[in-house]
Amino acid sequence: MAKRQPPRTTKSSSNPRPRRPASSKRKPGRRRITAADRRQALALVAEPVQYMDAAVFHEPNPKGVIFDEAPEVKKPDTGWYHPLVHQTASDQPARAATSQVLTAAEERVLFLQYNFARFSMDLLRQEIGDERPTDRQVRSVLDWSETARALREQIAESNLALVLAMAKRSRMGDIDFGDLISEGNMALLRSVDKFDIERGFKFSTYACRAILKAFSRAGMKHSKYRQRFPTEFDPELEKSNGPAERRREDELERAAEAVHVIVNNSADLTDIEQEVLHHRFGIDAGAHGRRLTLAQVGGLIGLTKERVRQIQNRALEKLRQTLVDRYLPASEREVTEIMITTN
Repeated sequence: MAKRQPPRTTKSSSNPRPRRPASSKRKPGRRRITAADRRQALALVAEPVQYMDAAVFHEPNPKGVIFDEAPEVKKPDTGWYHPLVHQTASDQPARAATSQVLTAAEERVLFLQYNFARFSMDLLRQEIGDERPTDRQVRSVLDWSETARALREQIAESNLALVLAMAKRSRMGDIDFGDLISEGNMALLRSVDKFDIERGFKFSTYACRAILKAFSRAGMKHSKYRQRFPTEFDPELEKSNGPAERRREDELERAAEAVHVIVNNSADLTDIEQEVLHHRFGIDAGAHGRRLTLAQVGGLIGLTKERVRQIQNRALEKLRQTLVDRYLPASEREVTEIMITTN
């Protein structure tokens, strides 16, 4: 019995895609690196990363010594800080500040971790160079950047009370208290970046001097601004009065048209109706342009006040009808007549 030959594979047959080895599979919990992640990592290490060097960074296993073996520092509670920012320097706080004060040992732990994260980013920058970073390098840059950001934020939040205390002690009544707090917070963040824990000083000593210097610069800047702009800012001046001006111009234009009709007697007014309108609205030289009351007009022409009112209303009705016929389109005249009749 002849053995069955296995089918031959031809060159035109499609080769199956080789399976990925088990060792090359992505580890669980790690997300795939996208193009946006790669661009962000390259932007983070485009320039040399500034950090404060320490001897422990160059010892064997520095990450284990700085992160794994270091005691955990409790994150501060900043709930007390936010309502106090909106108070003035003379206001009393609603409740006592409960900010956490870092000890010298805790400050050393946080600053060593922060600067080592920046140090690791700079090492990755040198490792990448001009080449395309691998997924491992991109992930490491992003992880160290997030670690540095979180530590910087923790250090700054632990020392927010410094800014508030220095702002209340400063005698700068011309500067808004909120602006002063903002300047102090920016100085505090700059101090976190430039403080060298290896010198053995407390961070509060360095930060207080930097905050006071920022307050001084803000005072000089505000003084120069006041010299150039001595008046206070009025938000009402920023509002546009364009609609009101256009409305006013439209009213003046309509009044001029009405006066033109009266002067030229285009509405077929009688002599007494013209005289009443001239005196009542100060047209031409009637009473030297001064508007007279109904009683004053009646005294001039020898009629009662009620009779002058009737003549005035009849003359105004003629004037209105003339203006409607002259300027209002025919399609809108019926609507105007209905509205006047209803009222």
